[in-house]
Amino acid sequence: MTTTPPRTLDLGPTLRALRRRADLSQRELADRSGVPQSTIARIESGGSRDPRFRTIERLVGAMAAGLTISLEDPTDHGAATPGLPAVPHEELRDSAGRHCPAHLDARAVHEPRDWRGAWWAGWYDLPPERWPAPLPLVTYDQDRAVRDRRRAGERVRRAVRIRRVTGVDLPATSWRFVAELPDGELVGELRAHERNVDFLAPYDLPGRREVVLDGVLVAIAHRWLGIGRRLLDALVAEMDRTGTDTAYAIGETGGIRFLLSCGFRLEAAQPAALRLVRPFSAAPGPPRSAR
Repeated sequence: MTTTPPRTLDLGPTLRALRRRADLSQRELADRSGVPQSTIARIESGGSRDPRFRTIERLVGAMAAGLTISLEDPTDHGAATPGLPAVPHEELRDSAGRHCPAHLDARAVHEPRDWRGAWWAGWYDLPPERWPAPLPLVTYDQDRAVRDRRRAGERVRRAVRIRRVTGVDLPATSWRFVAELPDGELVGELRAHERNVDFLAPYDLPGRREVVLDGVLVAIAHRWLGIGRRLLDALVAEMDRTGTDTAYAIGETGGIRFLLSCGFRLEAAQPAALRLVRPFSAAPGPPRSAR
């Protein structure tokens, strides 16, 4: 007769995940729960094999007041607690040789701009041998407001969906893509239009389809999350689906760098960009030459 072994729960990852969601350090949790910080550290590191139920109850209550939490087998749900994601970057945190509390989000440092301590990186470029301080392998934000903004951004990044808008209100030559959150909030938009490739050509160009990119807009609160790139990726996917071989765009300053990073290439042989600016006035007046 075969018996199924009892399921066990690894409390360490569970408590770290709860503490991260509550954004509490071990010292702050100790103050709230009355459980010594050394006990919390032993439980999270696996050093305390059989903590008292009352101790766990006090810790969970301090981190999730007013909530009812059911602890189940993590192998059934991919996390220590249903609906509670595991602490990210655990391997990065442990292998970096730098103390990073579990309630803070560890980030790898690849270049000076990834590290807030590199105050000198934003002013001028320095070769690595002249950096005034070595870069750590991992960094994190101690400012809770900064952490909240980053985590909110990550939630938006995971939740946003891209779709093309079609319907009777749009002409067939209009290409409109939107980035939306599950509640319908519009956070980004891309607009383009097909152009007639035969318009100035002295001969017929069968099968040729081209679009002109009118613009990519992303809400200020949700910029730098990759939403603009995802909108461009949707445009490229639609080009492949419809057999449209070329997309044209005009960019300035940061827009040029953005389009280049998305696969566009500068074409110096193209015509110059022209601009027509109409003056605004309360009432029409006589021509300048008649005044």
